[in-house]
Amino acid sequence: MAPDSLPQCEFESDKLAVRLRFSGPADVATITPVVSWVMDFVKEMGCAVGKEWEVEIALREALANAMVHGSKRDPSKKVEFCVAIDNDRGLLIVVRDQGEGFDPSAIQEPVVGQNLYSDHGRGIFLINQLMDEVKFERGGTEIRMRKR
Repeated sequence: MAPDSLPQCEFESDKLAVRLRFSGPADVATITPVVSWVMDFVKEMGCAVGKEWEVEIALREALANAMVHGSKRDPSKKVEFCVAIDNDRGLLIVVRDQGEGFDPSAIQEPVVGQNLYSDHGRGIFLINQLMDEVKFERGGTEIRMRKR
């Protein structure tokens, strides 16, 4: 993806306190340093006071899903994200991968029946529980998460 195709954060530019953008290979080793970088800004801006761990876990899960499931751990594929902080509307995180996408409604509930015993499939459930708003776009290759 070209740099101008990075995910867009729809907040109005003149109201943004911070906007971070990142594009890198689908390498899970980058998750921790990238999340640390973002969380330093989130804490510094004070936009999720008392809820920082919720944002951190949701971002980790979204990046892991994009790298492992979306991009199939293929380092030639890019994972991109945008983080925007607007003091009036909160925090927006957009993560996009170059995978084939998926149907979010087809994901089984991980806390029902035999799914309780599964060793995977909880990332999207966690994201939905931790963030105030979650939307999947671009055929499931993009997730938009908001924390107020």
